[in-house]
Amino acid sequence: MHSSRGLIAAALSLLLAGQAAAQNLNAPVPGLMQQQMQGQGLPGQQQVPSLSGQRQVPQLLPQDNIVNRAGSTTEAEAGATAEGPLAEPYRPAGPSRTVFGAQLFTRGAPAGSESANPNYRLGPGDRVSVRVWGPVESEVIGAIDPEGNLFLPSIGPLRLAGLRAGDLQRTVEGEVRRIYTQQVQVYAVLLSASQIGVYVTGFVRTPGRHLGSGSETVLDYLLRAGGVDPVRGSYRDIVVNRGGRAVVRIDLYPFLLQGKLPQLTLQDGDTIVVGKQGAVVSADGAVRNNFLFEVAGRAMAGQELNQLAAPLPAATNAVIRGTRNGQPWSRYVDVATLEKQSLLDQDVVTFITDSPAPTVRVFVEGSRLGPSVLVADRDIDLCSLLDHVAVDPALADTDSVFILRKRIAAQQRRAINEALDRLERQLFTATSATTGIAQIRSAEAQMVSNYIQRGRRIEPEGRLVAVDSNGRCSRVRLEDGDTIVIPERSDTILVAGEVMTPQAVLWRPNMTIDEYVEEAGGYTQRGNSGGIMIRRASGQIILDPRQGPRPGDELIVLPQLGVKGFQLASDLLAMIYQAALAVRYFDIGR
Repeated sequence: MHSSRGLIAAALSLLLAGQAAAQNLNAPVPGLMQQQMQGQGLPGQQQVPSLSGQRQVPQLLPQDNIVNRAGSTTEAEAGATAEGPLAEPYRPAGPSRTVFGAQLFTRGAPAGSESANPNYRLGPGDRVSVRVWGPVESEVIGAIDPEGNLFLPSIGPLRLAGLRAGDLQRTVEGEVRRIYTQQVQVYAVLLSASQIGVYVTGFVRTPGRHLGSGSETVLDYLLRAGGVDPVRGSYRDIVVNRGGRAVVRIDLYPFLLQGKLPQLTLQDGDTIVVGKQGAVVSADGAVRNNFLFEVAGRAMAGQELNQLAAPLPAATNAVIRGTRNGQPWSRYVDVATLEKQSLLDQDVVTFITDSPAPTVRVFVEGSRLGPSVLVADRDIDLCSLLDHVAVDPALADTDSVFILRKRIAAQQRRAINEALDRLERQLFTATSATTGIAQIRSAEAQMVSNYIQRGRRIEPEGRLVAVDSNGRCSRVRLEDGDTIVIPERSDTILVAGEVMTPQAVLWRPNMTIDEYVEEAGGYTQRGNSGGIMIRRASGQIILDPRQGPRPGDELIVLPQLGVKGFQLASDLLAMIYQAALAVRYFDIGR
């Protein structure tokens, strides 16, 4: 098949794309100088910051920004991020959909209460129990009459209407002892408050007349009405009307934030009116309170939003998006300037961290003596940092240090996918001259498709070769999250690929490549000495090597890319019967 050689070449290029890495070997510097240093202090070293879920700010940064352009931020410098609180790492990004205060009405309506709170004012119909013993015995259980009195035998009427439930015992005891100067004992208790009907209307879910106790609060009746409608109703404009005039105006925000609620005893026939929702402003990003906050007037000062949203210490700036005069409007300000900004209805304020960190955090793996996490100045390079890593020179292979970098791993992942896409296009767009060739290509296409599926599951490691063949390190600037790997010394050579018995072979001086292959059983039918690749412990790839491998290297025998031929027996047999011609041999691979 004429495309077979190209397919194998594409597969080989895919293998190399997953293994090769960028090499930056411009400045020869001795690697791991001062190897026996015990101190781990680095310039600008500080405590490792806490981790939490970071995400790019919506509509502010491009997604999957892998390739750095001139002037764009690097991984070490970072960019504008919206980092949520540590207690809520999986908070969805973007404006909030929950109005501040809606949590008040997520539970069901309360059942009628038989007991009253101490601030409840007694009124006609409330049932009270009073018992007197000692020199005089008297007991009564009854309701307060329409005049506001409770008649107690041997004592007379007691004025109880308007009295606080918490003052009932003291007041009744004082009235009894005013008549009986001798020592008497008194016990008075409110048994149940009278049932009243309160109208709840305005922007609530279930407006109408709701029955309850006079000792219950406005919140209890709002719950019976289904709560404030979070889309249309106001949490800051609730009025209680009595006799055609407003008795009290309630703002629930002081209650939500400070527990302050106006003291009011509801009476039969009162009307609770929930006003329409005012302007709302959304706060999201680096804030503790990710809600839609209602504005008491037509505009909210940025200082008030800061108090309500509670920005995190990491918040440095804010992106304001909204509408002014019917046109989209936006501003980018720091947190201090935001306090002076006027915010209007439907504005969205995203608090972000937009200050580059002065340090980078680097991990160290492999043969080391010191800590595995180091924090250093952002402009530090590999060679400078290695001077602060203590190693045992008898164990550490300091000539094979390499870096694992997430950004490079993403680039390798993209390169592999592009190579696989090219392989698929080459596989499925090839034409077949005859039916037999089509069948052969169909079988081969199935095998290559399986290979492509396995290739898409490859997870690149993002290896960056940081030393040259002489062990000199490169002054590559480190990025935040880099992992420096110091391999351990090895005395073996791994011989793999097209050999009879892939295995590790003991390294010996002056041993040639062919001798290592002989130790592994020799070449297979598809292998020869013309296709040899050496992979260093650092990840460096050497094609067509002239010298034998070094300790710790991998010696890989590549498959021979020969010409592939096909004998189309069925087509030729048909030609024999039809034209009585001689058998022909087709070399499709040329």
